[in-house]
Amino acid sequence: MSGHVDLDEARAWDLAAAVPDPEIPVLTIADLGVLRSVRVDSRLVDGVLRRTAFVQVTPTYSGCPAMETFRRDVVAALLAGGFDDAQVELVLSPAWTTDWMTQAGRDRLAAYGIAPPVGGSAAVRTEPGVPRSLALSVRCPHCGSLRTVEKARFASTSCKALYSCRDCLEPFDYFKVL
Repeated sequence: MSGHVDLDEARAWDLAAAVPDPEIPVLTIADLGVLRSVRVDSRLVDGVLRRTAFVQVTPTYSGCPAMETFRRDVVAALLAGGFDDAQVELVLSPAWTTDWMTQAGRDRLAAYGIAPPVGGSAAVRTEPGVPRSLALSVRCPHCGSLRTVEKARFASTSCKALYSCRDCLEPFDYFKVL
C-alpha cells in the first residue's frame, strides 16, 4: 500500500500546489513558497479506504488575512480531487521569506505588473530579526526601467510597496523582500 500512498501524496501535493493566492491570483501557493508539506493517511474504515490529506502552509506573515482563505481553498481542492478529508495546519517557524518564492512565481508577478522581490532576505538583515534599510533598484514591470521611486511603504497588501516609474510614469506594486 506504500506505493498507493506515495501516489496519493504526489496527487495531494499537486492539488494543493495549484491553489491560487487569493490576493495575487496569478500566483499559486507553491509559487509563493508557502506550501510546506503534504502527507496522506490512508486507512480502512468499515471496509472502505478513506484518505485524509494533511497539508502544512506557512503564511507570508503571521497576521496575513489571506490564510483562512488559503485553508478553505486547499481543503476544497483536495475534497474536489477525491480525498475524503483534508486538514491544513499553519506553521509559523521558520518564518516565511521571499527566498522561498519560485522563479516561475517571480516571472508571473512581473508579467502581471508587480515587481518581484529584489535580492534575498539575507541582504535586508544585519542580525536575526533586525531589519536594515537598503536602497533598492526596483525594475519597472511595465517598461523595464530602473528609474523608479518608492511612493508608499505599503500598497494594496502589507507584502507590497507602491512605486512609480520615472520613465513611463506608471505606478506599480513591488513585492517587498521579507
